[in-house]
Amino acid sequence: MANHQKDSLFVLIKSLSKSEKRQFKIFASRLETSSNTKFIELFNVLDKSEAYDEKIILKSGVIKKAQLSNLKSYLYKQILVSIRLNIPSQNIRYQLREQIDFAAILYNKGLY
Repeated sequence: MANHQKDSLFVLIKSLSKSEKRQFKIFASRLETSSNTKFIELFNVLDKSEAYDEKIILKSGVIKKAQLSNLKSYLYKQILVSIRLNIPSQNIRYQLREQIDFAAILYNKGLY
C-alpha cells in the first residue's frame, strides 16, 4: 500500500485548482467511453477523499486491485495532458514550444 502522503496521483489531484478540476472533467468527458469511465470515477473518489487510502478506493467498487496501478498511471497522464492543453494560452514559453512542435510535425510530413 502506498504511503498516505506520498502517492503522487493523490497529491496531484489535491493540488489542482477548482478551474483545473473542471477543465479536466470537461477534457475527460470528451474521451468518455465505457472503458474510460473508470479513470473518471477514480478521479472523483480521490478528489472527495481526505487522505489516500487504497482500501477506500477498492471498497468504492470503482476498480479491482489488479487494475489500480494501471488506472492510476493512466489517470495521472490524462490530468497532465489536460493541464498542458489549458496552459498555452497563459504562458508565452508554452506557446513558443507548441509552435516549434507544430513546425516539426509539418516539416516531418514534408509540408513546409
